Amino acid sequence: MSVTASWLPVSDAVKRLLAQATQDWQSARSADHLIEQALAETQDQTDVLIAAYRYFFYRNDLPKALQIAQKVMDQVSTSAQWPSDWNQLNPILFAGIDEPDVRLFLTAYSAKGLLLAKLGALEPAKMIATQIKQVDHHREFGADLILSILIDPREDDD
Repeated sequence: MSVTASWLPVSDAVKRLLAQATQDWQSARSADHLIEQALAETQDQTDVLIAAYRYFFYRNDLPKALQIAQKVMDQVSTSAQWPSDWNQLNPILFAGIDEPDVRLFLTAYSAKGLLLAKLGALEPAKMIATQIKQVDHHREFGADLILSILIDPREDDD
C-alpha cells in the first residue's frame, strides 16, 4: 500500500494506519482500532483529530465524533489562551474570524452543535448555533441552516 496524504504532517506509519482504516471500512472494529491507534501515536494531533472526527461522523458514531470535536475546541482554546466564558470569547472570535485558529474552533463548535442536534439535544444545539451566528458575519459555519432546522416556525411568532 502506498502512503497517501503527503500534505499530512505525521509519520509514514500514522499515514499507513489512516490509509488502512479507509481500506478496512467494512470492518468497523478493525478500522476503529486503526483510527484510535493513529490518535494515540500522534497524541491527538489536530490534523489526525480532524481525520478521526470525519471518520467517526461518517461511521455514524456520533458520540465519538462529538468527543473529538470537543477535543479540537479544547486544543485551540488552550493553545490560544482564550477565555471559556462566551461573553468574553465572542469578541475575540468576531475580530479574528479570518484567522486559522478561530476558523478551526468555529468549525468544531458548529460540528458540536450539529452532533448535539442529531443526538436529540436540541436546546444546546440551538444555543451553539445562535452563538456562532453572532460572530459568523460571512455565514460560513452553518449556523443559519442549523437554526432554520431546529427552530419551530411557531416559535418565531412570539
